[in-house]
Amino acid sequence: MTHPWHQPKPRPKSIAAWPILAAVALGLWSPAHAADTSTPPQAGAAVLSVTFKGLKTLSGAILASLTASPAAYDGKAPPAGQATAAVTGETVTITFSGLKPGLYAIKAFHDLNGDGQLNTNPFGMPTEPYAFSNNARGMMGPAPWSAAAFEVKAGPNGQTIDID
Repeated sequence: MTHPWHQPKPRPKSIAAWPILAAVALGLWSPAHAADTSTPPQAGAAVLSVTFKGLKTLSGAILASLTASPAAYDGKAPPAGQATAAVTGETVTITFSGLKPGLYAIKAFHDLNGDGQLNTNPFGMPTEPYAFSNNARGMMGPAPWSAAAFEVKAGPNGQTIDID
């Protein structure tokens, strides 16, 4: 199944970076993934709780992709995990469990209209709130892996992300 963000849309050639955000912001997405991407616990496994805060619209869902490499972050390899969670309050928490310790980065967006894709304006700029781990920001496109990557250690881990 093709990730909704990977569906080609015509974009003006003058703004080249924003389509990258729309095309790869979450990597490969499958709506079949639940809010908890748990796998059976393994010795030395990690659990990551990600809290999204600053939600201004209390409807729709958060769609998040957890990546374990720059290639996955850029949509060139499968993500380590994907999740969706309904927005019912100003914060939403998603948990990824059964992870190997290492470096990870998160891309997420608030799907306001429930269509499963990051909506953009005619210039390819996102019209729905989006965010990256470490609250990283990009210049004319998604935040780079180096700014969004964080270490996950064995046991419980947490990440708080402002989504706007």
